[in-house]
Amino acid sequence: MQESTGRDAVIQRLRDVGLRVTGPRLEVLQVLAAGGHMDVETITATARERLGTLTSQAVYEMLRHFLETGLATKFDRPGLPAVFEVSGTPHQHALCVRCGRVENVRTETPKAIGAGLDEWQMGEADVVFKGLCPDCLRAVGD
Repeated sequence: MQESTGRDAVIQRLRDVGLRVTGPRLEVLQVLAAGGHMDVETITATARERLGTLTSQAVYEMLRHFLETGLATKFDRPGLPAVFEVSGTPHQHALCVRCGRVENVRTETPKAIGAGLDEWQMGEADVVFKGLCPDCLRAVGD
C-alpha cells in the first residue's frame, strides 16, 4: 500500500480483505496510508479533522480489524503508546530512546543464531535499532 495511497486504492484494499467500506474506515486507513508511525490519539485527531466526529474507541476497533486482516501493523514502544502503520514491504525499525520517534529501516532479516534453535522453523524476525534520532541528537549537543 506504500505506493497506493489514493482513495480508490484504499477502497480496493478494504474490499480485498473483506471489510465493508465506511467513511470512518476509509478515512482512518487513508490517514495511515499517508505515512509515518502514529499512535491512536494522532490517528483519531487527524481523521476527526476531516470527519467531524470520531472516538478513540472507534479507531481502536478499526485498527483491531486492520491488524487482523493484515492491512496494518503495530509497533510497541516501551513506556509509550504503540504506533501503527499500513502494512507493506517487510522492514525493521529504528526507535529513538529519548523521544520515541520510529523510522523504517530497510535491511535483510537476520538468520536465527544460537544453540538450542536447531529444531525450530523460524518464520520472521523483528530487529529494533535503538539510539537517538537526528532531532534528539542535536538537542543533546546544544
